[in-house]
Amino acid sequence: MDIQGEVAAGFEAVRDAFVRNFEMLGDRGAAVAVYRDGRKVVDLWAGSRDVEGGEGGEPWAAGTAQVVRSATKGVAAVVPLLLHQRGLLDLDAPVGAYWPEFKAGGKERALVRDLLAHRAGVPALDAPLTPGQAADGVSGARAVAGQRAFWEPGSDHGYHAQTYSWLLSELVLQVTGASLGQWLAQEVTGPRGLEFWIGLPAGETGRVGRVGPVEPPSGMAGGLKARPRRNVAEAWADPASLTRRAFAAITPLPDENAPEFRAAELPASAGIGTARGLAGVYAALLGDTEDGAGLFSERTRRLAGTELSSGPDRVLVVNTRFGPGYMLHSPASPLLSAGSFGHPGRGGSLGFADPETGVAFGYVTNAHAKSVTADPRAQALVRAVRGAL
Repeated sequence: MDIQGEVAAGFEAVRDAFVRNFEMLGDRGAAVAVYRDGRKVVDLWAGSRDVEGGEGGEPWAAGTAQVVRSATKGVAAVVPLLLHQRGLLDLDAPVGAYWPEFKAGGKERALVRDLLAHRAGVPALDAPLTPGQAADGVSGARAVAGQRAFWEPGSDHGYHAQTYSWLLSELVLQVTGASLGQWLAQEVTGPRGLEFWIGLPAGETGRVGRVGPVEPPSGMAGGLKARPRRNVAEAWADPASLTRRAFAAITPLPDENAPEFRAAELPASAGIGTARGLAGVYAALLGDTEDGAGLFSERTRRLAGTELSSGPDRVLVVNTRFGPGYMLHSPASPLLSAGSFGHPGRGGSLGFADPETGVAFGYVTNAHAKSVTADPRAQALVRAVRGAL
């Protein structure tokens, strides 16, 4: 395997783990980046740009970007937390104070912090949206606003796999008058030259590779740590379960390689970036970096890692932990340490920040495995980072 890029002295084990991901864990094309105290110490890429490329396909380049699925959620969460930091968004205010239409269906008491921590009670829709409706900027917000809550908002939590897109997008639009993707580009990624987009600009389409599902190599464990439990397997097998309904809020599933999907502003699932861009966003949350000034105050940084939800998840059917917009370190979603905050993407991608060590991490892949929150390839890289510290 021809590995491109650089690693700083002491982080060679990350390169070794990256090689093994291709040799043993089925990666086709991927990249990993790590910052330590604001400086890139790992920046590696290898394989083919397109998942089906094979040996004769176009190679992954330094600027190759990919769809990162739910790893988008952690980048998107930067926006409401910065709005809160600037005094424009009160996490303890009802969502309806900013978005009056959201008060319908028993959701009038839902707080902004409930929305961010998957406690808003609307992880699914009674009438799923088509891919076109999901991306039109209007239908999604209208659907979640009118949806009756599946539980009393704030009383429990369940992963809002797809509906998080429209909940967060409309909240940001109501507060700022700008779309979330526009605000992110103007205030976060653009000034720092970070290669990450929620709504891919037309001028960047040529750098994006094709993603697709892959079967794990024989004997490789995948998916949630608790996937063998009968209740988890049953939830995924039952089309009427809240688990299946949450992930099917867009039906049929959109073509992730289609130009219209890549251009859509779907903060739950359609972010596109390089590993360098993903890690760079998280590095900026920890402080100043070689890319530019830090983003979060110390208070906001502590808030990002504050647990707001924990215990049995009504959608994922395992114990999960969430802060305001971020998954927190847990057996179902292992990060670097107890204080880490970030978000995985179903199928492999992962981004997070660890305030204790000053580490920011980004991994992107075009080979989407069956993992949900703990992909073996990402975890192998995290273990290597941990060993290098």
